[in-house]
Amino acid sequence: MPEGATDDKTRVFLHDNFLEWCENEPVPVHEDFGINLMQIDVAPWDRYGMHGAVCLLKGRDDFNSIFCFELPPGSHSNQMQHIYEEVVYIIEGSGSTTIETPDGQKHSFEWGRNSLFAVPVNSKYQHFNGSGQEPARFATVHNFSFLINLFRNEEFIFDNPKTFPERLGPNGYFTGEGQMVEMRPGSHQWETNFVADITNFELKDWAARGKGSSSLRWILSDGTIGCHTSQIVPGTYKKAHRHMCGTNVFTIDGEGYSLLWYEGEEDELVRVDWDHGVVVTPPEQMFHQHFNTGTTPSRYLALQFGTVRYPMTWAKKDIWSGKVDKSVEEGGAQIEYENQMPHIHKMWLDDIDKKGIASEMGDIFDETKIRAGN
Repeated sequence: MPEGATDDKTRVFLHDNFLEWCENEPVPVHEDFGINLMQIDVAPWDRYGMHGAVCLLKGRDDFNSIFCFELPPGSHSNQMQHIYEEVVYIIEGSGSTTIETPDGQKHSFEWGRNSLFAVPVNSKYQHFNGSGQEPARFATVHNFSFLINLFRNEEFIFDNPKTFPERLGPNGYFTGEGQMVEMRPGSHQWETNFVADITNFELKDWAARGKGSSSLRWILSDGTIGCHTSQIVPGTYKKAHRHMCGTNVFTIDGEGYSLLWYEGEEDELVRVDWDHGVVVTPPEQMFHQHFNTGTTPSRYLALQFGTVRYPMTWAKKDIWSGKVDKSVEEGGAQIEYENQMPHIHKMWLDDIDKKGIASEMGDIFDETKIRAGN
């Protein structure tokens, strides 16, 4: 370098390659506390052969992010291949995906509303819209944001010949077959590559997280993006809890809402009413609590970096070792019903009373007294 010249790299300060990449892509970038993925604008994204948008949630972490895609009626995506992992959640529409594995085999499966799957890392794949009239819209939660910041090289990510046959699993995993891995409540896992409908899949009881609560973790393509589905039965709600940032919570079906607040700021509750396609990502250590206000079970889907198989960080290994459903008084992450803010139950009771829905929480709370304002 000539004397006195300055290397441009020395001028870089607090740079984020992922955010720069997003700005240079020809699609909208949506940033908010919560985002309704059914309502946001999308635009043609030639890289993927679909319409799409970048979604930056306020509570995201440094490891994963969300793209929203839409396949127009009767169309298909480009054939894609990339070194980053992603989990695909179908919000609306129907179609199919074809995956080509390193041995040359092709596996196809059909998906619809509330399907969930992951393509084994760096396998070739292509999406097809099965309707000639309706678009298909879906979200992908991926670790591309981390990898582009780490390697700063698109060719390495999108044109990498390395294969990972150990991630494929049995052939049946591509059509919804799987294996139940029994652990402890809250850590039971269904291992597969594809789940046809997470709204009707049998979950496992997890009473420590709330009355009537049930949940199941998904191990998809032996990846490191953790996801679980939880259910809240009518007339109940879950206990409040908190954790590190980066858990993307999608409201799937049913009626309800979530409350969020920071410790010491209980008078500043944030309420997010549920709707199919809404995703909210609680920021770092922000308490949040989920409520059912309908006549049918409510389910949500949560996705994050790290799984109970591969926690990836010491903090997640620590919390999943037993703190996730332990009270904060005992060093855990959960607020027990008897310790929650007094007006929380009254707020929920008012909501379900207006709809004529019976509470199933009367054995825990003196609801006659609470309704009377005492």
